Amino acid sequence: MQVPPLDGPPVGESDPRELLLGYLDWYRDALMRKLDGLSDMQLRTPVGPLGWSPMGIVKHLGWVERRWLRWGFAAETVTPEPPGGRDAEFVVEPDEDAASVLTAYRDEVARAAALIAGAELADQARVGGRFSTAEQAPSLARILFHLLQEYARHVGQLDIARELIDGVTGE
Repeated sequence: MQVPPLDGPPVGESDPRELLLGYLDWYRDALMRKLDGLSDMQLRTPVGPLGWSPMGIVKHLGWVERRWLRWGFAAETVTPEPPGGRDAEFVVEPDEDAASVLTAYRDEVARAAALIAGAELADQARVGGRFSTAEQAPSLARILFHLLQEYARHVGQLDIARELIDGVTGE
């Protein structure tokens, strides 16, 4: 019996930074794979008992990237959540199409990647954005672990949504 390849970074990778970033990228790509083949209507329509649409998950994850990396780690002066609070992160407005939601998400990911590229895992988040004191400010490693678990949870939820939408399962 042949063993399937591992998801994420190469099997020989052992550097903690490369593992964290490799898995984060893998989950970001998995998010896009889960959306592939869905119509605009399927992307925008809330899924049965779940109450959110696939694009709603994408919007939420864009806000998560912003909140934890731009507002949190870099202490940028940005709005950390949409009007209406965190529940509104999952709402796709009638005038929003899938392309605009995906563009906004990809912009947040690109900004996050630029911030991460110039930092070490041990670097502490700046004070003044999400964190008001140095004692509250976590390291970049801690923030990346948080992002990784957010993606793992939501991509798993999207797996269920996709199966309910059109029966597609798996990676």
